[in-house]
Amino acid sequence: MNPAELLTKNLRLSIAAKQNFLERPDQIEAFARAIDVVVNAYRHGGRLYLAGNGGSAADAQHIAAELVVRLAKDRRPLPAEALTTDSSIITAIGNDYGFDKIFARQIEAKLRAGDVFLGISTSGNSPNILAALRQCRVQKIPSILFSGHDGGPARVLADHCILVSGEDTSTIQELHIVLGHTLCEAVERAVLDVAAR
Repeated sequence: MNPAELLTKNLRLSIAAKQNFLERPDQIEAFARAIDVVVNAYRHGGRLYLAGNGGSAADAQHIAAELVVRLAKDRRPLPAEALTTDSSIITAIGNDYGFDKIFARQIEAKLRAGDVFLGISTSGNSPNILAALRQCRVQKIPSILFSGHDGGPARVLADHCILVSGEDTSTIQELHIVLGHTLCEAVERAVLDVAAR
């Protein structure tokens, strides 16, 4: 398969996954409920914390950056932090407590009542995301999960789980960033009265 054929195939898979997700009103409604939780947190002085592994770590950082900086229009910054960025904290926790605890330990240290956690895991099987969601339960922190397939064991640990369509990790990640951008846009409109693009 040459590069042009490969691109055509991948575009078709991406379009099909998005179309499939459009036909899942339960997941679209689950997303809307999750956004309400984030909006409520921001309206009452809370913060959004995010985490994921690999490409999902990059997505967590991407979404946090859009909130702190802006999506498309100038407005005041919104507090958001990806728990994937401090190499000293991550390596110290990984060394002293294990890689599974790199997010849960930070949640214990940083999150307070009124904050929200968003975990991103294409499979829902990531041990450190599972530990993070369990820690959220201990602290009564609302949790959101962006996942794919059947959501794995993370699905039942998250308060709000959005399962996107797609067979491949790359396709699932493409839909996750659509969810992330939509989250940012919805929050900007609801919290900061930013006009539609």
